[in-house]
Amino acid sequence: MKVIKGTLIPIGGNEDKGIEENEQYTQEFISEGILFHVVKEAGGIDANIVVIPTASSIPTEVGANYMEAFTTLGCKNITILDIRSKEDSEKESAIKLIKEANCVMFSGGDQSKITDRIGETSIHKILADRYQNEEGFVIAGTSAGAMAMANEMIAGGSASEAFIKGAVTMYKGLNLIPELIIDTHFIRRGRFGRQSEAVAKYPNLIGFGLAEDTGVIIKNGNDCTVIGSGMVIIFDGSKLTHNNEKILEEGTPMTMANLTIHVLSNSDMYSIKNRKVSVLAIDAPFI
Repeated sequence: MKVIKGTLIPIGGNEDKGIEENEQYTQEFISEGILFHVVKEAGGIDANIVVIPTASSIPTEVGANYMEAFTTLGCKNITILDIRSKEDSEKESAIKLIKEANCVMFSGGDQSKITDRIGETSIHKILADRYQNEEGFVIAGTSAGAMAMANEMIAGGSASEAFIKGAVTMYKGLNLIPELIIDTHFIRRGRFGRQSEAVAKYPNLIGFGLAEDTGVIIKNGNDCTVIGSGMVIIFDGSKLTHNNEKILEEGTPMTMANLTIHVLSNSDMYSIKNRKVSVLAIDAPFI
Protein backbone atom coordinates (compact mmCIF):
# COMPACT_ATOMS: atom_id res chain seq x y z
CA MET A 1 0.00 0.00 0.00
CA LYS A 2 1.37 3.39 -1.04
CA VAL A 3 2.39 5.71 1.80
CA ILE A 4 0.88 9.19 1.58
CA LYS A 5 3.55 11.85 2.11
CA GLY A 6 1.51 15.02 2.56
CA THR A 7 -0.43 16.39 5.54
CA LEU A 8 -4.13 17.12 5.96
CA ILE A 9 -5.47 19.46 8.64
CA PRO A 10 -9.29 19.43 8.89
CA ILE A 11 -10.60 22.09 11.32
CA GLY A 12 -14.03 22.25 12.95
CA GLY A 13 -14.71 25.89 12.08
CA ASN A 14 -14.50 29.23 13.88
CA GLU A 15 -10.80 28.81 14.54
CA ASP A 16 -9.02 31.56 16.42
CA LYS A 17 -7.74 34.19 13.95
CA GLY A 18 -5.92 36.38 16.47
CA ILE A 19 -8.24 39.37 16.22
CA GLU A 20 -8.51 40.08 19.96
CA GLU A 21 -6.50 43.10 21.14
CA ASN A 22 -5.46 41.58 24.48
CA GLU A 23 -1.67 41.09 24.36
CA GLN A 24 -1.65 37.74 26.18
CA TYR A 25 -4.40 36.45 23.89
CA THR A 26 -2.39 37.48 20.83
CA GLN A 27 0.71 35.71 22.15
CA GLU A 28 -1.28 32.50 22.69
CA PHE A 29 -2.63 32.73 19.13
CA ILE A 30 0.88 33.15 17.73
CA SER A 31 2.40 30.30 19.74
CA GLU A 32 -0.46 27.80 20.18
CA GLY A 33 -3.38 28.48 17.84
CA ILE A 34 -4.57 26.18 15.08
CA LEU A 35 -3.33 28.45 12.29
CA PHE A 36 0.09 28.48 14.01
CA HIS A 37 0.14 24.68 13.57
CA VAL A 38 -0.91 25.02 9.92
CA VAL A 39 2.02 27.37 9.27
CA LYS A 40 4.44 25.16 11.21
CA GLU A 41 3.46 22.05 9.23
CA ALA A 42 3.86 24.00 5.96
CA GLY A 43 7.46 24.91 6.80
CA GLY A 44 7.17 28.15 8.75
CA ILE A 45 6.54 31.80 8.04
CA ASP A 46 8.30 31.76 4.65
CA ALA A 47 5.88 29.14 3.30
CA ASN A 48 3.76 29.94 0.26
CA ILE A 49 0.18 29.87 1.58
CA VAL A 50 -2.79 29.93 -0.81
CA VAL A 51 -6.21 30.58 0.73
CA ILE A 52 -9.25 29.44 -1.28
CA PRO A 53 -12.51 31.04 -0.02
CA THR A 54 -14.64 29.29 -2.66
CA ALA A 55 -17.11 27.85 -0.14
CA SER A 56 -17.94 31.26 1.31
CA SER A 57 -20.79 33.54 0.25
CA ILE A 58 -18.50 36.50 1.12
CA PRO A 59 -15.16 35.30 -0.32
CA THR A 60 -13.54 38.75 -0.43
CA GLU A 61 -14.13 39.41 3.27
CA VAL A 62 -13.12 35.87 4.27
CA GLY A 63 -9.95 36.11 2.22
CA ALA A 64 -9.08 39.41 3.93
CA ASN A 65 -9.59 37.82 7.37
CA TYR A 66 -7.15 35.01 6.58
CA MET A 67 -4.69 37.46 5.08
CA GLU A 68 -4.72 39.38 8.38
CA ALA A 69 -4.51 36.21 10.50
CA PHE A 70 -1.55 34.73 8.64
CA THR A 71 0.18 38.12 8.57
CA THR A 72 -0.20 38.31 12.36
CA LEU A 73 1.64 35.00 12.52
CA GLY A 74 4.51 36.55 10.54
CA CYS A 75 3.77 34.93 7.19
CA LYS A 76 5.09 36.82 4.18
CA ASN A 77 3.76 34.89 1.18
CA ILE A 78 -0.03 34.70 1.31
CA THR A 79 -2.26 34.65 -1.77
CA ILE A 80 -6.06 34.60 -1.98
CA LEU A 81 -7.28 32.41 -4.84
CA ASP A 82 -10.95 33.28 -5.41
CA ILE A 83 -12.37 30.43 -7.52
CA ARG A 84 -16.00 30.98 -8.53
CA SER A 85 -16.37 28.49 -11.40
CA LYS A 86 -14.86 25.34 -12.89
CA GLU A 87 -13.32 27.59 -15.54
CA ASP A 88 -11.44 29.46 -12.81
CA SER A 89 -9.97 26.10 -11.71
CA GLU A 90 -8.44 25.65 -15.17
CA LYS A 91 -6.76 29.04 -15.43
CA GLU A 92 -2.98 28.89 -15.81
CA SER A 93 -2.50 31.50 -13.09
CA ALA A 94 -4.50 29.41 -10.61
CA ILE A 95 -2.73 26.18 -11.56
CA LYS A 96 0.65 27.90 -11.10
CA LEU A 97 -0.30 29.03 -7.59
CA ILE A 98 -1.36 25.51 -6.58
CA LYS A 99 1.83 24.00 -8.01
CA GLU A 100 4.01 26.44 -6.06
CA ALA A 101 2.10 26.45 -2.76
CA ASN A 102 3.44 24.85 0.41
CA CYS A 103 -0.02 25.05 1.96
CA VAL A 104 -3.52 25.36 0.53
CA MET A 105 -6.21 26.48 2.98
CA PHE A 106 -9.93 26.08 2.22
CA SER A 107 -12.35 28.36 4.05
CA GLY A 108 -15.78 27.57 5.47
CA GLY A 109 -19.16 28.10 3.84
CA ASP A 110 -20.93 25.60 1.58
CA GLN A 111 -18.86 22.49 0.93
CA SER A 112 -20.82 21.67 -2.22
CA LYS A 113 -19.39 24.82 -3.84
CA ILE A 114 -15.88 23.39 -3.37
CA THR A 115 -16.68 20.10 -5.07
CA ASP A 116 -18.80 21.71 -7.81
CA ARG A 117 -16.18 24.31 -8.75
CA ILE A 118 -12.95 22.43 -8.04
CA GLY A 119 -13.82 18.71 -8.12
CA GLU A 120 -12.34 16.82 -11.12
CA THR A 121 -10.52 19.92 -12.39
CA SER A 122 -6.81 20.43 -12.98
CA ILE A 123 -6.46 22.09 -9.56
CA HIS A 124 -8.12 19.11 -7.86
CA LYS A 125 -5.82 16.64 -9.62
CA ILE A 126 -2.71 18.65 -8.71
CA LEU A 127 -3.82 18.93 -5.07
CA ALA A 128 -4.44 15.19 -4.83
CA ASP A 129 -1.14 14.32 -6.54
CA ARG A 130 0.93 16.66 -4.38
CA TYR A 131 -0.78 15.43 -1.20
CA GLN A 132 -0.02 11.85 -2.17
CA ASN A 133 3.59 12.39 -3.20
CA GLU A 134 5.15 15.47 -1.56
CA GLU A 135 6.38 15.46 2.01
CA GLY A 136 5.64 18.76 3.76
CA PHE A 137 2.78 19.73 1.47
CA VAL A 138 -0.23 20.76 3.56
CA ILE A 139 -3.92 20.94 2.71
CA ALA A 140 -5.92 22.58 5.50
CA GLY A 141 -9.62 23.29 5.59
CA THR A 142 -12.05 24.72 8.09
CA SER A 143 -15.75 23.82 8.37
CA ALA A 144 -16.87 23.24 4.75
CA GLY A 145 -13.21 23.08 3.74
CA ALA A 146 -12.69 20.19 6.17
CA MET A 147 -15.84 18.32 5.18
CA ALA A 148 -14.90 18.45 1.49
CA MET A 149 -11.73 16.43 2.17
CA ALA A 150 -13.76 13.20 2.40
CA ASN A 151 -15.16 11.15 -0.47
CA GLU A 152 -18.51 10.50 1.21
CA MET A 153 -19.16 14.11 2.17
CA ILE A 154 -21.93 15.39 4.43
CA ALA A 155 -23.68 18.07 2.38
CA GLY A 156 -26.44 18.94 4.85
CA GLY A 157 -28.81 17.65 7.47
CA SER A 158 -30.96 18.80 10.35
CA ALA A 159 -29.70 18.35 13.90
CA SER A 160 -33.30 18.59 15.14
CA GLU A 161 -34.14 15.41 13.20
CA ALA A 162 -31.22 13.44 14.61
CA PHE A 163 -31.35 9.65 14.30
CA ILE A 164 -34.13 9.82 11.69
CA LYS A 165 -33.29 8.19 8.37
CA GLY A 166 -32.89 10.85 5.72
CA ALA A 167 -31.83 13.59 8.15
CA VAL A 168 -28.39 13.69 6.54
CA THR A 169 -27.65 14.51 2.89
CA MET A 170 -24.51 13.03 1.34
CA TYR A 171 -22.52 14.24 -1.68
CA LYS A 172 -19.17 13.39 -3.24
CA GLY A 173 -16.19 15.30 -1.86
CA LEU A 174 -12.61 15.72 -3.05
CA ASN A 175 -11.66 12.17 -1.95
CA LEU A 176 -8.41 13.22 -0.28
CA ILE A 177 -9.07 10.97 2.72
CA PRO A 178 -11.69 8.38 1.69
CA GLU A 179 -11.52 6.53 5.03
CA LEU A 180 -13.28 9.38 6.86
CA ILE A 181 -16.61 11.18 7.02
CA ILE A 182 -15.96 14.63 8.51
CA ASP A 183 -18.48 16.86 10.26
CA THR A 184 -17.77 20.26 11.82
CA HIS A 185 -19.16 22.79 14.35
CA PHE A 186 -19.95 19.48 15.97
CA ILE A 187 -20.69 20.31 19.59
CA ARG A 188 -22.20 23.76 19.18
CA ARG A 189 -24.63 22.67 16.46
CA GLY A 190 -25.52 19.29 17.97
CA ARG A 191 -24.55 17.14 15.00
CA PHE A 192 -24.17 13.81 16.80
CA GLY A 193 -27.25 12.37 15.12
CA ARG A 194 -26.41 13.23 11.54
CA GLN A 195 -22.87 11.84 11.89
CA SER A 196 -24.38 8.67 13.37
CA GLU A 197 -26.62 8.29 10.34
CA ALA A 198 -23.71 8.94 7.98
CA VAL A 199 -21.70 6.17 9.67
CA ALA A 200 -24.76 3.88 9.54
CA LYS A 201 -24.85 4.45 5.78
CA TYR A 202 -21.11 3.74 5.47
CA PRO A 203 -20.12 1.58 8.47
CA ASN A 204 -16.74 0.78 6.94
CA LEU A 205 -15.79 4.47 7.25
CA ILE A 206 -14.79 6.42 10.37
CA GLY A 207 -16.72 9.52 11.41
CA PHE A 208 -14.81 12.54 12.73
CA GLY A 209 -16.92 15.18 14.50
CA LEU A 210 -14.80 18.31 15.00
CA ALA A 211 -15.69 20.95 17.56
CA GLU A 212 -15.05 24.61 16.75
CA ASP A 213 -11.46 25.87 17.14
CA THR A 214 -10.36 22.23 17.01
CA GLY A 215 -8.50 20.36 14.31
CA VAL A 216 -6.61 17.21 13.48
CA ILE A 217 -3.15 16.97 11.93
CA ILE A 218 -3.23 13.85 9.74
CA LYS A 219 0.15 12.51 8.63
CA ASN A 220 0.68 9.75 6.08
CA GLY A 221 -3.07 9.40 5.66
CA ASN A 222 -3.19 7.66 9.03
CA ASP A 223 -1.56 9.24 12.09
CA CYS A 224 -3.89 11.81 13.67
CA THR A 225 -3.05 14.35 16.39
CA VAL A 226 -5.72 16.62 17.86
CA ILE A 227 -4.98 20.36 18.10
CA GLY A 228 -6.98 23.29 19.42
CA SER A 229 -9.24 24.04 22.34
CA GLY A 230 -12.14 21.60 21.88
CA MET A 231 -12.94 17.96 21.24
CA VAL A 232 -12.95 15.49 18.37
CA ILE A 233 -15.68 12.83 18.55
CA ILE A 234 -14.78 9.67 16.61
CA PHE A 235 -17.48 7.28 15.37
CA ASP A 236 -16.42 3.71 14.58
CA GLY A 237 -19.20 1.55 13.14
CA SER A 238 -17.01 -1.44 12.29
CA LYS A 239 -18.36 -3.48 15.22
CA LEU A 240 -22.04 -2.66 14.85
CA THR A 241 -24.19 -5.61 15.87
CA HIS A 242 -27.42 -3.99 14.68
CA ASN A 243 -27.84 -1.43 11.92
CA ASN A 244 -31.23 -1.11 10.21
CA GLU A 245 -30.37 1.90 8.03
CA LYS A 246 -30.67 0.02 4.73
CA ILE A 247 -34.17 -1.36 5.34
CA LEU A 248 -35.84 1.68 6.87
CA GLU A 249 -38.10 4.11 5.06
CA GLU A 250 -37.13 7.79 5.08
CA GLY A 251 -38.29 9.60 8.21
CA THR A 252 -38.14 6.48 10.40
CA PRO A 253 -36.18 6.43 13.69
CA MET A 254 -32.99 4.38 13.45
CA THR A 255 -31.48 1.65 15.58
CA MET A 256 -27.71 1.18 16.00
CA ALA A 257 -26.10 -1.18 18.51
CA ASN A 258 -22.44 -1.34 19.55
CA LEU A 259 -21.38 1.90 17.88
CA THR A 260 -17.93 2.77 19.24
CA ILE A 261 -17.41 6.42 20.26
CA HIS A 262 -14.14 8.08 21.28
CA VAL A 263 -13.88 11.60 22.71
CA LEU A 264 -10.44 13.08 22.11
CA SER A 265 -8.89 16.44 22.97
CA ASN A 266 -5.65 18.35 22.49
CA SER A 267 -2.57 16.16 21.89
CA ASP A 268 -4.53 12.88 21.80
CA MET A 269 -3.70 10.62 18.86
CA TYR A 270 -5.62 8.21 16.67
CA SER A 271 -4.58 5.66 14.04
CA ILE A 272 -7.03 5.46 11.13
CA LYS A 273 -5.57 2.17 9.90
CA ASN A 274 -5.70 0.42 13.28
CA ARG A 275 -8.71 2.36 14.67
CA LYS A 276 -6.77 2.81 17.91
CA VAL A 277 -6.60 5.74 20.32
CA SER A 278 -3.40 6.88 22.06
CA VAL A 279 -4.19 9.22 24.94
CA LEU A 280 -1.43 11.22 26.60
CA ALA A 281 -0.93 11.37 30.34
CA ILE A 282 -3.13 13.85 32.20
CA ASP A 283 -0.18 16.14 32.96
CA ALA A 284 1.15 16.16 29.37
CA PRO A 285 1.73 19.62 27.85
CA PHE A 286 -0.91 21.34 25.71
CA ILE A 287 0.14 21.71 22.04
